[in-house]
Amino acid sequence: MQIRDKLFIAGQWVSPSGRETIDVHNAGNGEVMGRIPSAAAADADAAARAARAAFDGWASTPAATRADYLQKIADGLKARSDELARTIAQEVGMPLKLAGRIQVGLPIANFANYAKLVREFKWEDRVGNSMVVREPVGVVAAITPWNYPLHQITLKLAPALGAGCTVVLKPSEVAPFNAFILAEVIEGAGLPKGVFNLVTGFGPQVGEALVKHAEVDMISFTGRRAPASASPSSRRRA
Repeated sequence: MQIRDKLFIAGQWVSPSGRETIDVHNAGNGEVMGRIPSAAAADADAAARAARAAFDGWASTPAATRADYLQKIADGLKARSDELARTIAQEVGMPLKLAGRIQVGLPIANFANYAKLVREFKWEDRVGNSMVVREPVGVVAAITPWNYPLHQITLKLAPALGAGCTVVLKPSEVAPFNAFILAEVIEGAGLPKGVFNLVTGFGPQVGEALVKHAEVDMISFTGRRAPASASPSSRRRA
């Protein structure tokens, strides 16, 4: 049984504003495999503000240094690849060998690939008499689905961090434990406080608060909006 009772905000593991929790079910047998915080709008607000406070410092960090952090994250995920494979296999109902290859191997490779890309990318380019400067957009709210959980997180998080953006991640409440492992890896990599933030919960509470937040400059969302008539269980998978 995995019990996660903290959110990762401003570089610290903090208690959520409320006491509500979400049961996470093993997709293979339907049993409860753990619990996570059901965060509220106040937690989303704290995460967005932490990301905003960290933005200027991260945006001005040299691209090569940002690339080094991405590589450290890739290395950290690789060191915990067996744990990640077991976790995601249970979360999404995939055979362990396939989970290791697809659900874990691809995210590790992509973090490393973005590290390489950030080092090679031309952030400034002269076009005629003009200088084109590519700058980070700001605070990114990333809302991700359950079916390829860590991979979808990586495809949002790695390029955003590489570009100099700060991020608030709301992973799917159906498959969230891999995101907590990622947060621990990021903490271990020494990423500056507030550059990455993790809040867990349902879309109507946390997701809506993030997409409406004044400090969020970009939304990266993969999923669908559940119809009003959807059952609670189907809404959880939206």
